[in-house]
Amino acid sequence: MRHRPLGRSGLSTAPLIFGGNVFGWTADEAMSHRLLDAFIDGGFNAVDTADVYSAWVPGHAGGESEAVIGRWLKASGKRDSVLVLTKVAMWPKRPGLSAANIEAAVEESLRRLQTDYIDLYQSHQDDAETPQDETLSAFDRLIRAGKVRAVGASNVSPARLKASLDVSTASGLARYETIQPKFNLVDRDQVEGALAELANAEGLGIIPYYGLAAGFLTGKYRSEGDLEGRARGRTILRDYWNDEGRAVLAALDEAAAAVGASPAQVALAWIMRHPSITAPIASATTVEQLDDLMGAARLDLPDDIWATLDAAGR
Repeated sequence: MRHRPLGRSGLSTAPLIFGGNVFGWTADEAMSHRLLDAFIDGGFNAVDTADVYSAWVPGHAGGESEAVIGRWLKASGKRDSVLVLTKVAMWPKRPGLSAANIEAAVEESLRRLQTDYIDLYQSHQDDAETPQDETLSAFDRLIRAGKVRAVGASNVSPARLKASLDVSTASGLARYETIQPKFNLVDRDQVEGALAELANAEGLGIIPYYGLAAGFLTGKYRSEGDLEGRARGRTILRDYWNDEGRAVLAALDEAAAAVGASPAQVALAWIMRHPSITAPIASATTVEQLDDLMGAARLDLPDDIWATLDAAGR
């Protein structure tokens, strides 16, 4: 399996990154550990999480996903086989990108993850109130201390990302090597255009989340009744249950039949082949679902099918 560079960091990832937002939420700890084992044993190597996961769940406080991963790292002995990606700034307990917050948050994440270093530490969202040189200086100190290997950003505009890169260059500070926007066959505006042009010019890796549009692009939701009682049913109804979404599903069905794959595999394979993308992030809550998703990395979409899907999502 050919790995892809995460910007100019020297790190590289397999074509699919596991989204750890489900750990300790829709996948309990035992299942989460099974999923992590299956993913790494399947030849993949990167897991993305955040300190805020899963604070939105009643009875949760945040930090649950990192803690689940940390206990797996300790029990499995697979730390050297996995890139751990986590984030700071979105958790109400640790908000923003001030130096003080970053320095406190990273220590807490390291403890939960039960590791001495984080491979890719990401700004979870922009913080216009904190000077960018303060944020980047804090990240730079973490890299120099060996607590972080590289830094990335998420949920930031191309203009603000470019400004941060300029600060890094001018001040000789660590720079963001990756950007994590929302991107899939339906959600394309955050990447295609200014962000893709910036990433290409600056050598940034794009590792988008929502690769399966909250599960909508798996094809398992065919009526509003299918969404009842689902953890992400409300999101799908609000964002994807419309004429555009159903047109993309129809195109996915045709493509999946043509190549003998599942809609989820085709949706992820389309992203993996997109010229602007390094690797999509996707999650699963059962080993069977994960096996299906991992199959996307072995699926080579013919040119005509990729182009048909590309047109369907516009």
